[in-house]
Amino acid sequence: MLRLAVLVSGGGTNLQAIMDSIDNGTITNAEIVTVISNNAGAYALERAKNYGAEALLLSPKDFATREEFNEKLLEALKERNIDLVVLAGYLVVVPSCVIKEFENRIINIHPSLIPSFCGTGCYGLHVHEKALARGVKVSGATVHFVDEGTDTGPIILQKPVMIEQDDTPEVLQRRIMEQAEWKILPQAIDMIANGRVTVEGRTVRLK
Repeated sequence: MLRLAVLVSGGGTNLQAIMDSIDNGTITNAEIVTVISNNAGAYALERAKNYGAEALLLSPKDFATREEFNEKLLEALKERNIDLVVLAGYLVVVPSCVIKEFENRIINIHPSLIPSFCGTGCYGLHVHEKALARGVKVSGATVHFVDEGTDTGPIILQKPVMIEQDDTPEVLQRRIMEQAEWKILPQAIDMIANGRVTVEGRTVRLK
């Protein structure tokens, strides 16, 4: 059974998609052990409690130094014997100590087709604002492994979503969540839990 830690900063819609997918059997051989947020007001923590999972508040603001926070985050993950860390709208930079300890065991969902509209500063609505400003006709979402860069790790799954002429960033954000994010994030977790994902350098092989 794959032991998951889901890290979230906001409402937790992707977290809910994971929970629902475990409940309906779309994700097999995996369980949510803990939900960690840096934001005390994150509704994701309420979702975790309602689901019966641990809801853990860990914020850099509550530590004297960033190093102390980094060590506490790593400690929390190791203490719970986490197999896979899922970043589902987590707005804290994952420290290198965690990335090294969990090499190829941290995944992230990004609301564009990487390498488009990604990297530093590209998160949330900013991604969709940039896509619309550029006039692209197709956007989507990407699930990738996390490495030391920003949105640079090996890509696991991508799903395109068509942009419509009168889209606003908010409308496009919702469509990408519904048509792509909530589908491929659970799919990637299920594939990893069932041994169907292999990393070879910068490439991911799927079985």
